[in-house]
Amino acid sequence: MLPHPGPRVERFQVHSGGNYGSPAASMPPARRALLQIHFCVVLWGFTAILGKLISLGALPLVWWRMGIVTAALLLVPRVWRGLLGLSGRLWLAYAGVGAVVSLHWLTFYGAIKLANASVAATCIALAPVFLAVVEPFIAGRKFVARELLLGVAVVPGVALVVGGLSPHMRLGALVGGLSALLVAVFGALNKRLVEHAEPLVVTCVEMGTGALFLTLLTPMLPHEGALFPVPGLEDALLLLLLAIGCTLVPFVLSLIALRHLTAFGAQLVVNLEPVYAIVLAIPLLGEQRELGPSFYAGVAIILAAVFAHPLLEQRVKRVAPT
Repeated sequence: MLPHPGPRVERFQVHSGGNYGSPAASMPPARRALLQIHFCVVLWGFTAILGKLISLGALPLVWWRMGIVTAALLLVPRVWRGLLGLSGRLWLAYAGVGAVVSLHWLTFYGAIKLANASVAATCIALAPVFLAVVEPFIAGRKFVARELLLGVAVVPGVALVVGGLSPHMRLGALVGGLSALLVAVFGALNKRLVEHAEPLVVTCVEMGTGALFLTLLTPMLPHEGALFPVPGLEDALLLLLLAIGCTLVPFVLSLIALRHLTAFGAQLVVNLEPVYAIVLAIPLLGEQRELGPSFYAGVAIILAAVFAHPLLEQRVKRVAPT
């Protein structure tokens, strides 16, 4: 059983004179949360590109990514105070989520190395299928049939993406599908637990315990050379950009946004990540040479499902009894 450890923690409320009439202050929380998630998705669109550019293997890449984020957060005094105030049950719960996050990133970057950035990002679009089933059980909310239908609607798109790949890239797509399952699990877990601690503290615990989990896991895996090689200058700079700009900032913002959204609704927005990844991969990595028409047809189907979700939600709200 996951803990229900006390009341919701209310943080990050900034009050400053003269700002109450601003558009941001008057914007409904759910709409502001959606904008935050969209901004996070733009930043996450760079993660696949950086993962391809960094020469490290998937495991050391994720280990350094999580370690850098943890080290940066431990420099913040309020994070230390929050860590000391966490109960033992919350420590264990967030540590479990951190292990799932580390496995998600490990499989995600494994898919990038086995296939390419565009394929790995597109396979994450399967996450709503898993979330529609997993979130009601984990987050304790009612099962919604239309969410499952919308999630299943992306399956033909992903099938077209995988079907248009060369055989040597299909293993990467399979690993990407496993990554989508893991992102569904930790998204639902974070939705269940996010209100019980400040997002910075949650991020620190999950990143730190995720790095520790990989440290314990690595000796059991086949490897050559050093377990966690020290990156060169170019890789180090790219890792800093990945850890701070594309991990720390969007991870914290997404946790804040989850207080006003379902994990399923947030994940459908996150499904726009392949679009940003593909748009970036074409000029930066030249991946359009590896992708055929069926790939782009699949992406179009995925996008249709993404945009259908908010339209259906608005229609349901209009016809619902007051």
